[in-house]
Amino acid sequence: MAQERFPQLKTDKYPDFPEQLTFLHAEEMLDWYPDLPRKERENRTLMEKASAIFIIGIGWPLKDGYPHEMRAADYDDWATETIVKEGEQYHGLNGDILVWNPVTKRRHELTSMGIRVTKETLKIQLKMSGQEEFLNYPYHRAILNDEIPLSIGGGIGESRTHMYLLRTAHIGEVEVSVWPKILKDMCAKRNIHVLE
Repeated sequence: MAQERFPQLKTDKYPDFPEQLTFLHAEEMLDWYPDLPRKERENRTLMEKASAIFIIGIGWPLKDGYPHEMRAADYDDWATETIVKEGEQYHGLNGDILVWNPVTKRRHELTSMGIRVTKETLKIQLKMSGQEEFLNYPYHRAILNDEIPLSIGGGIGESRTHMYLLRTAHIGEVEVSVWPKILKDMCAKRNIHVLE
């Protein structure tokens, strides 16, 4: 639709937008690239496996003992057992949507989303993260006392989506902000014009 409205976005310079979103678990990425740092795993997955992915299970410690990335213990559910794959139990009801950015030549996060914690997963996740004192706060008490409804949610990065659709290299090309002079100078040398 964006390309129909703005035909100049469809060029041989960049690949077309992905038609399919591939769902995978952070454990699978660890299996594929055990020696790479987490963000580089995302880059390699997007380069070699699929150009648009939803990574499930962000927050739960993977088999190497570390989470793919930290997530708030009192927000999205990363502790619930989900699937068993090749005898391994996977966890997490949350994830991120990433695409390959042909301009920056790296991962580009569009959204983070998930099913919110229940009172059971809240207790588990706060214990795992050493934040059990949070159970005394009003928001956490409301979850424990069934005073607020269970929910799901996701934050779509509006500026990041605009960056991707418009094929820009810097968020400042689609979002007005205060940028340091050194950044503006660096961008200008690369023909990147940040909004002010």
